Amino acid sequence: MDNQPVNQRLLEIYQRLFACYGPQHWWPGESPFEVMVGAILTQSAAWGNVEKALVNLKVVGALSAEALRRLSLPELAKLIRPCGYYHAKALKLKSLALWLGKCCGDNLDKLFAQDTATLRQQLLAVHGIGQETADSILLYAAGKPSVVIDAYTRRIISRIGLAPERDSYSAYQALFMENLLGDVKLFNEYHALFVCLGKKVCRKQPLCAQCCLLDVCQTGLTLKSQAV
Repeated sequence: MDNQPVNQRLLEIYQRLFACYGPQHWWPGESPFEVMVGAILTQSAAWGNVEKALVNLKVVGALSAEALRRLSLPELAKLIRPCGYYHAKALKLKSLALWLGKCCGDNLDKLFAQDTATLRQQLLAVHGIGQETADSILLYAAGKPSVVIDAYTRRIISRIGLAPERDSYSAYQALFMENLLGDVKLFNEYHALFVCLGKKVCRKQPLCAQCCLLDVCQTGLTLKSQAV
């Protein structure tokens, strides 16, 4: 596999993951706005705790930009407490809600009609939205061709032996964007499958013997040979 072009290697990795784990049905959310809120709440948080915070918002009818603007910061922080860092995340959500009101009158169809690059720059200018969160919103809420790079993706790609020369978010993202031709459905499923693999098998202490990528992974093959 090492002699294959990068695009073929990435596609084979995807095919192996999909065959092993199947469709992941990401991102869980009943509306694009809920996905946007979830993308902020999931920062440094387990998804189970994010779901508890989302339920709290739904129960009081606060899962809209207009409703979030009406809440005080202490009220909002109390509602999202289960997801951790709730004071900081309350400010981030308020910033998002205020921005949506100003930039598009809360009309997400209007917002998402913009081209990907323009929308990404606008998102990055909002308090609390970094590159990973912006790309999650673009991909899962707006349906734009943007690759999400998280810790799982970096770890897996590095262990396989495909890490870019520069250890930066943009370099890892370019690895996918330049070789997988902007396929929204593929980007969506690929990221979700990486998260699945990272949680179940490719952990900080990897369970290589259980990995469907073992025979195409430099790290896995090295550990396997050392165990013989």
